[in-house]
Amino acid sequence: MKTNLKQSFKRYCKILLAFALFTGLGAVNAAAQTTPADTSAKAKADSLAARRIATGTKVGIAGLNHDHIHLILNEYRHGNVNIIGIAEPDKKLWEKFGKLYNLPDSLFFEDLKTMCLKRKPTIVLGYNAVGKHIDVVETCAPLGISVMVEKPLAATLDQAKRMEFLALKYYINLLTNYETTWYSSVQSAYNTVRTDSIGVIRKMVFHDGHQGPREIGCSEDFLSWLTDPELNGAGALNDFGCYGADMMTWLMQGQRPIAVTAIARHYKPSVYPKVEDDATIIVEYPNATGMIEASWNWPFSIKDMEIFGAKGYIHTFDSDSLQIRVNNTTREFKAPPLVSPANAPVPYFTAALKNPIKSRNDRSSLKYNMIVMQILDAAKRSIKEGKRIVL
Repeated sequence: MKTNLKQSFKRYCKILLAFALFTGLGAVNAAAQTTPADTSAKAKADSLAARRIATGTKVGIAGLNHDHIHLILNEYRHGNVNIIGIAEPDKKLWEKFGKLYNLPDSLFFEDLKTMCLKRKPTIVLGYNAVGKHIDVVETCAPLGISVMVEKPLAATLDQAKRMEFLALKYYINLLTNYETTWYSSVQSAYNTVRTDSIGVIRKMVFHDGHQGPREIGCSEDFLSWLTDPELNGAGALNDFGCYGADMMTWLMQGQRPIAVTAIARHYKPSVYPKVEDDATIIVEYPNATGMIEASWNWPFSIKDMEIFGAKGYIHTFDSDSLQIRVNNTTREFKAPPLVSPANAPVPYFTAALKNPIKSRNDRSSLKYNMIVMQILDAAKRSIKEGKRIVL
C-alpha cells in the first residue's frame, strides 16, 4: 500500500513539472512575439486608463516654451485640471509634451484664437515668453476670456498698460501667477503682520534666485527667450526681482512707492551675453524700505523673505518654514498647508471668477501687478541713468 502511494505521488509530481515547463515555454514564446511597439502602446494605454478625467473649469493653454508648463501638465496627468486646448505654433513642442504627458493630438492648435473659438475655454493660462503675454491678452480679452500669465505680468510697463486697458475694456480677469503665492510660510507671515504682532513694518528684504537658468538645466526653448532683453524685458531683474516687488506691494497693502534705486551686475557675460545676471533694488516708502536681491549667481536656490517690524521680526525660509521673533521670544515652525482655493492657480482663478472683488487686492491681482511693473520699470531706468528714480 505504501509502495503504491509513493509511486502515485511520484507520477503526480512529474505531471506538475511537465505542466510548468509547458506553460513557461508558452510564456517565453508569447513574450518573444511581443514587439517594443506593443509594449509602448500597452504602457501608454495603461497610463491613460489610470489618469482620472478632470471636469470643472475649462482651461486653455497658450504656449509650451516656459518650463513651468510641467507643473500644470502634471496636474492634468493626475486628473486635477480640465485642459481642453493647447495653442503652440512649434510642433516640435507638441511632440515633446505629447509623449511626456500622453496628451491626445486633438488638444493641440497652432493658433490661440482658433483654439479659443473652437474649444471655448473659460480661462487661458499663458506659458509663453513674457514679452508675448500681451499677445495672449490681445486675443483673449475681446472674446471675454480671462487670463492668468506666469510672472511677471509683462516684459515692459508699456505692455502692461496695454494689457490693463484691454482687461478693463472687456471686463476680464487678468492675473499673474507667482510660485510664492502658494507658499504657506508667506501666507502665515502676512497673517502675522496683519494681526500687528510685529508692529509697523520698517524694512523688508527679499532674496530670490539660484545658480542660473542654464546652470540648473532649463530647456533651450525656455532659455531662448528668458535670456533675451526684448522677450523677457531683462535678465535676473525681471525673472526674480518681480517676486520681491509683488510680495512687498502686498505687505504694504498696495501702497505706491515714492522712489526706486537699483544696480545691476553682469558676472557671467559669456553665459548670459545679453542681460544682467544680478540685480539689487531699493524701494522707498514714506515709512518703510524694501530691498530686493535677485540673482542668477547664487550657490543654491533660495526664495526667502525677512520682515522687520517695530516690535518683531519674521523670516520665511522656504515654502512652509518660518521664524517669528517678538519680545525676545523666538518661535520656529512649519506653517499649516493652504487649503483650496488658496493653494493652487486653477482653483484660485476659478474662485476669482466667481468673486472678483476678493482678488483685487492680493498678489495675483492686476492692480498690485501694475505697481510691480512700475517698480521694475523704475529699477531699469535707475540702472540706465545711474540715479534714484522718483515715482
